[in-house]
Parts: sequence; structure tokens; C-alpha cells
Amino acid sequence: MADNRTTNNSALSVIGDTGVIAILRGTDFDELMDTAEALYAGGIRALEVTFNTAGAKDMIQQIASHYRDRLHVGAGTVLNRACALQAIGAGAEFVLAPNTDLDVIAAVKEYGRVMIPGALTPTEVLRCHDAGVEAIKVFPAGSVGPKYIRDLLGPYNGLRLLPVGGVDLRNAGAFIKAGAFALGVGGSLVRSDLVSKKDFRGLTTLAGEFLQAVREARGVETTAKA
Repeated sequence: MADNRTTNNSALSVIGDTGVIAILRGTDFDELMDTAEALYAGGIRALEVTFNTAGAKDMIQQIASHYRDRLHVGAGTVLNRACALQAIGAGAEFVLAPNTDLDVIAAVKEYGRVMIPGALTPTEVLRCHDAGVEAIKVFPAGSVGPKYIRDLLGPYNGLRLLPVGGVDLRNAGAFIKAGAFALGVGGSLVRSDLVSKKDFRGLTTLAGEFLQAVREARGVETTAKA
């Protein structure tokens, strides 16, 4: 039972404040910390390691141990309760899934972590909301575009919708202007070509560009990063 645990509102607040979760999928363990440090230097404060990445559990544990509360780490592509519990045991503060699985949601909530299940249709979005989750991953968002987020927020105003899949610098601002709570960004941010060339300075620059796009879309003046 989780009677003495509360939802990790700190991670949720950071995700909302910065507006970007950087998604690591298929990253080699040897490149993990350089990649994480480059993203952190660019202003990223929430990092997701997908559970279909080799060594994901160890990666989450490594990031959680090294950065503690400076960089919030979560697990993505969590498809069942067993994976959810492994991720939480490794130190994941938030959990994302491409689908809606009530067993996964229950496991994550039991341990007081932030649960962000995946949904696409209005019916799926409502099902997530009724399960008491903190935010909802709209996936694959690139297939429907920013206007779809605005349309969903018509009847579902106030929900925290997080577009994932097909989010890039060209549409990031539009998704935020449409009402997205934050964005999940994978290959267009954590670019495999930059990582393979060890161009971590380029990765830092790119992270800053995504965060700037979010700030501009929100109408926030540029300030120096903490």
C-alpha cells in the first residue's frame, strides 16, 4: 500500500515549467552520461529512457544516482506492470506508455510516481483522465498535428496533454500554442548523428533551441538558464 507516499509533484512541475521531456531511445550505455550532460547543459531537466533500450533499467539508475533532483529521470515505453515496477525500483520519477493500461497506471500510482499513459482518441483521453493520471501522452501526435490538441482541449479543457511522436523544431511552438502542457521529443532532439559523432556541443545547442521554441510560444521572455 502507498498510504504514506505522494505523487512526485516536483517532476511534474519541472516537466510543465521547462515544457520538454528529452527521450532517449536506443542510446548506448557508453554514451549515456555524455548525452545526459549535453542535454542538461542545454537546459533539459526531464529525461526519459525508453524501456525497449538495452540496459534501460541500469541507465535510469545511473542518471538518478548522478543527478538526483537536478535532472528528473523517467521511463518510457512501459507496457506492463513488471516493467513499471522495475523502472520505479531503478529510480524513475515518472512513467510514460504509448497506450492505456490500467494495471500499469495502478502500479505507478501505488508508488507515488507520475503516470503519463498514451491516448489518441477522445474516448482514450477520457479513460486516462478517469483513471486519475497527472498528464496524458497524445501519441502519435505528429500524425494528427497541433490543431488536434486544440480540438481535444475544447471538451477536455484543463487536461495536461503531452504530444509525443513527430514533434520537432518546426511544430514544437505550434503544439504549445495549441495548449500542450509539455512536449516529448525523441529523435529530433536526441539526434543519433550528433551522438555518434560525439557532437555533444551540438546536442546542447539543439536542446536550447527546443526550450527557446517553447518559451517563445508561451510568450515568455528569454532569460539566462539556471
